[in-house]
Parts: sequence; structure tokens; C-alpha cells
Amino acid sequence: MPLHFKLPGHLSIDKLLLELEKQTVLELVTQHFALKTFYDSFDWRLYRKNLICEYDQSRLSSMLFIKEADSDNIVHSVQADQVPSFADDFSQAELRDLLRPLLDMRALMQITTLDYTCYQLHIHNSDAKTVLKMTIEHYDPIQSRVILDPVKGYDKAFKRMSKLLSNLGLMPTQEPVLVDALKTQGRKPKDYSSKLNIKLAPDMRADIAVKYIYSHLLKTLKLNEQGVIADIDSEFLHDFRVAVRRTRTGLTQLKQVLPVAQTKRFSSYFSWLGQITSEPRDLDIYLLHFETFKNHLPDTMKADLDPLYDFMVQKKRAVHAGLVDKLKSIDYYAPLIEWEDYIRSAAIKKPDETQALIPVKSLADRRIWTIYKKVIKQAGAIKEDAQPSELHTLRKTCKKLRYLMEFFQSLYPESTIKMLIRSLKEFQEILGTYQDLEIQQQTLKELGKEMYSQTDSPQTLLAMGALIEALGKQKIETRSAFDGRFNEFNQADNHAIFETLFKCGAA
Repeated sequence: MPLHFKLPGHLSIDKLLLELEKQTVLELVTQHFALKTFYDSFDWRLYRKNLICEYDQSRLSSMLFIKEADSDNIVHSVQADQVPSFADDFSQAELRDLLRPLLDMRALMQITTLDYTCYQLHIHNSDAKTVLKMTIEHYDPIQSRVILDPVKGYDKAFKRMSKLLSNLGLMPTQEPVLVDALKTQGRKPKDYSSKLNIKLAPDMRADIAVKYIYSHLLKTLKLNEQGVIADIDSEFLHDFRVAVRRTRTGLTQLKQVLPVAQTKRFSSYFSWLGQITSEPRDLDIYLLHFETFKNHLPDTMKADLDPLYDFMVQKKRAVHAGLVDKLKSIDYYAPLIEWEDYIRSAAIKKPDETQALIPVKSLADRRIWTIYKKVIKQAGAIKEDAQPSELHTLRKTCKKLRYLMEFFQSLYPESTIKMLIRSLKEFQEILGTYQDLEIQQQTLKELGKEMYSQTDSPQTLLAMGALIEALGKQKIETRSAFDGRFNEFNQADNHAIFETLFKCGAA
């Protein structure tokens, strides 16, 4: 395995080479200028799996490497003229198969680029045989690196050089070059995640804690804003919408904490944001799952559905353009700036709101216990003949419960609250699948009406009809699983934990 060293600031490359030449037989094989560009998804899906995507360009070659972050071992390498955005766009099947499950629908993006001078050297013994290979990567402004690559059968030469470098002040490191490069930008790997990780103290004033939560959500929204506008991948809009929904949940469920006028005004604003992003997100979902939709059809009909994909792509472009216009308008920016100013403003010493000064733990207990009881009541009232709207209402209540639990999870034992959230999400999944199928059927019917006057392919309309029927069957199967999922969530052990965690504090 190669061994990496960092060059101390006082030791130049020329001085290092001079010292090495005094004690070894050194051959400079090549010296060339190169660029090293790092890629990952916006939410660091590769790095979270201990992988780094590195694209090295020089006059010698352009190579794409997938490396282990903690060891620099090469998992996969391929010569490449460019780096595609999506896993499916890679021409090499092995690389596609490696990246597809890791990236899923996310795009590869440039994280950072370093220019450096690369020195490739061989160390020879008295017989003029190469006993060790060495690479020096001279960076500016980060510390340069020396990489020792052992030659089989010459372990002593490897150990001797390692000791020599240490004596010269070089420090062994396992930290990727990427980490140093990001530090110069004030960043670090995994510095974005859509998951909430909000640390609250139990005795914090409720109004201060709630503003802190909203500030975290606003940061997520703003970080995804340009990705939504550029339409880099579908998850920017997804994370943007989740931040909007979470903010709306806070404003509607945590009442009497912030002033009524502010709560009402900004609830209306975030409701508008939810509305203008709804249709673009629905079309994203259709395009992402289009191959799955085709698999619902007989082989003889699958190709007939392709004109629908083209139609949706065109519609998505038009809808997205409309969304971009709105996100660049004063209607979007002005209230958002006012919202940021408000949640960053100092807390009022003696607020009028009845819940503003209570400890946030008390607020969390009350609201979570109240919404939990509402979920159980609504779910228990669902009968076999329940309308889709009833299931949708229950789904929205479950989302409110989950968001509240995620807001305040740092106030409770970590393993316990995560178990409850996981159990709730599993119950939500059946409701979400059912609602998605309902919307997909409705949307297909509407798209069929739009396409009726524009298509000369009646086979496509027939295929869409068959797909609507297939989705209907899947919806019935999904609905039949509801009682089992609810019973799993509503088991006595879960209920006892909800009571223990939230009921006493809510009293």
C-alpha cells in the first residue's frame, strides 16, 4: 500500500530532492504540470461511502480515479476525456455499476480543483534496479505531498526511505488531499446534508429555539436555491421543498411562540413556495421513475409509452422556466430577506405570546404528544371504504409529527427517538406510496387530455390507459397493506415509549 507524507512548510521541493540525492540513487522519470479535480454529489454520497472521485489531467493523460478516502487505494480507474454528470452517462459498464447505486438520481459536481507539479521518481540500488517508486505532488497553497509506492521484494528500501523522510520532517498522513483543498475555502467534506442535526438545550426559551430551527431550515433552502434554478439534478428541488414544508410545519404547529402576525404572514409565503414548486417536482418524479412505469406494461406496449417521456420533458422545461422566473422575482426574494432578518433578530425580553418563554423541552413534549394522539385517532378511523383524501390527510398529519420529532430529537435519548422516527417513517411509506399512485393516475389522465390533440400516436394513449389501470391495481395492493403497517406502528411497546418520552412533559 502506498504511504503518504506531508511536506513541512520550511522544506522546499528543491531542498528535498537535494537531501534525497545525498543518500540515494535518484532518477527523475517525469516532471509535468497537472490538474486534479474532485467530484461528488452535492450531498457527498461518495465520500459518505469512503470514496473519492478524482479526475487527473496532464499532457500525459486524463484519468478518472475512484479511490478509498481513508487509504487512497484505487477502486477503479479509467481514461476519460470528460466526467459525465450522471452515473448512467458513463460509457464503461463497470464504472456505471459502481456509481449507480451510490449516486442514484444525483449528479456529479465539481467540488474543487487543484493545480500542481508532479514529479515521478525511481530509487535505484547499487545494481541500478528500481527498488522504490516515489511521487511528489507540489501544491500551492496547500502542503505538498510525497507518495511512496513500494516495489515487491524490496521492503527494506521502503522502510529506509520512510525513516529518511520522517527524519527530514515529513509527517505521514492518511488525510486526503481533498480535505486540505477544502480548508482553503473554509469548507470540509460532508458539509451539506438534508438531514436535520439541530442541537438544542432543554431549558432554552421556546421562541429562541424555534428561531434557531428556522435558521437551519433557511440555510438548507438557500444552499439548494441555485441548484434548483440551474436544474442540476432533481434532489435540489426535493431538498428545497422539504425545507419549505418543515418551515410551514413549524409555523402552523408551534403556535403562540412567535407573534401571530409574523406567523400568519410567513405561513402564507411558505405555502406559496410549496405551490409553485409542486408541479415541477411531480414531473421530476415521473421522469425519474419512467422506466419503472414502462415495466408495468407488457413488452409489446413499452415502446408506445416513449412519446409520453418526450412530452413530459418538454413540459418540464416550460414549467421549470416558469419556476425560475418566480424564484428570480421580488415576490420570492423580498419576503425571504425579511424572514431572514426576523429570525436573526434579538429575542424580545417580555413577549406577549404565551408559549414564548417556556422551556423548549416543554413545548416539544406538548406538541409531539398532541400530534401523536391525532395520528393514532385518524389512523384508527380509516375503514376499508376510506376515501383517498382521508389517507392523504393522515399522511400530512404523520409528516407533521415526524418533522416535530426531527426538530427536537436532540432533547431525547438518541437511540430511542431515532427508533420512533424510523418506525413512523415505515408507516408513512405506505401512505406515501398510496398517495403517489393516486397522483400519478390523476396526472396521467390530465396528460392524456393534453396529448390527445397533439399526438398522432393512438398507441401512446392506449399505453397510458393501460398504465393507469396497472397503477390502480398497485394502489389496491398498497391499500391492503395499510392495516398491517399501522398495527406495527401502533404496537404497545411503541405507545409506551411515546408516553414515557412525551406525555409527562406535556401534562
